[in-house]
Amino acid sequence: MKEKILKNVRIIDPSQKMDEIGNIVIDEKGKIKSIGKELGTSKSAEKIDLKGLVAIPGLVDMKAFVGEPGFEYKENFRTLSQAALAGGVTSIVTMPNTKPVIDNVSMVDFIIRRGRDKAKVNLFPCASITRQMEGNQMTEFGLLKARGIVGFSDVNKTIQNSELMSRIMNYASDIDVLIMQHAEDYELAKNSCINQGEVATRLGLQGVSDIAEKIIIERDLSLLSEFPCRYHINQISSKNSLNVIKKNKSNGIKFSTGVSINNLSLNQNDIGEFRTFLKLSPPLRSEEDRLSLIEGIKNDLINVIVSDHIPEDEESKRLPFAQAATGSIGIETLLSLSLELYHNESLPLEKIIKCLTINPAKILKIDKGSLKEGSDADICIFDLEKPWVVKAEELKSKSKNTAIENRKLQGKVKMTLLQGEVVYSN
Repeated sequence: MKEKILKNVRIIDPSQKMDEIGNIVIDEKGKIKSIGKELGTSKSAEKIDLKGLVAIPGLVDMKAFVGEPGFEYKENFRTLSQAALAGGVTSIVTMPNTKPVIDNVSMVDFIIRRGRDKAKVNLFPCASITRQMEGNQMTEFGLLKARGIVGFSDVNKTIQNSELMSRIMNYASDIDVLIMQHAEDYELAKNSCINQGEVATRLGLQGVSDIAEKIIIERDLSLLSEFPCRYHINQISSKNSLNVIKKNKSNGIKFSTGVSINNLSLNQNDIGEFRTFLKLSPPLRSEEDRLSLIEGIKNDLINVIVSDHIPEDEESKRLPFAQAATGSIGIETLLSLSLELYHNESLPLEKIIKCLTINPAKILKIDKGSLKEGSDADICIFDLEKPWVVKAEELKSKSKNTAIENRKLQGKVKMTLLQGEVVYSN
């Protein structure tokens, strides 16, 4: 690869508090050589004039389901990579709820090998907190971390046993691993499929109160004060949960919090007449909750925005709402849907990009999410103003269960670079 220079580009990099028109020079090894307004380059450098487009660090998505092994009919490394790169995502934390579950060293070796052979993005695999994600017995954190695991999560299952959770936190603290918890009390959420409230009553569906989320967050943060470890709440969805988070942050408890772009952009009213593609976990809640989540990002109570990319085949979604599978694809539309929050003046652009790049990288302790000199040239280039309409058949994921079919968005990825190579161009 020869040296590249990206010219006339608006560079936004929250890790360096940078927002300026300039150039990015990428060396022969795919690293950022220099960045800024006045840069010298070799005459042989390949020059790409970006004519005022925006360049940011490649997005880091902290929660996506890959499908391999066991669910290749929903998604695989190749299709996930294509969807991610089309959305400017260059680093993905993959979830362990595959078949078999990623809960042992041999499965980790398989995933890393398979990902290296088939994927075109940076993959950072998660392992399960408990064996088979059954909530009974801890996995071997130390061994799994040594093999390349960046965090531990039981994905959409919660550790219900408080004594076990205290031991998990204690052990995680000793060996410095990240615990990523799905906050939902099983008994309170059992058989529910929608937020408890007027919409659930009108549709005749069993709802779940936000207390099911709040009660687990309160328990875990109480335990965290006794067993301080690297702890991350995967996704929150309610105003009440934010109040608990605010109180604990003000008391000096250290932890991080994520939110799905779906909960930031949609509410329970969007479900309409049983739109099963909007059956999500945590569920879409009230407009008041949605607005409070945006305030939570503004006030640094929420640190990360995730796609919560969960591909499902059409047959499992085209069912009565209560029986339909839970989840939506979203990795390809993550940036564009997030930019909607900038265009409607809900959030500053720099804050959105921070939640998609450097914040998740810091939580994961990975060297991504920045355009500083010497870092890998993983770059997302997009047109901030470009209007487009989401059409499921045009998305690159193998499954087409998008929650935002036909939504009009503003802001489109034009080019994605991975280690200096153009891997997507539109």
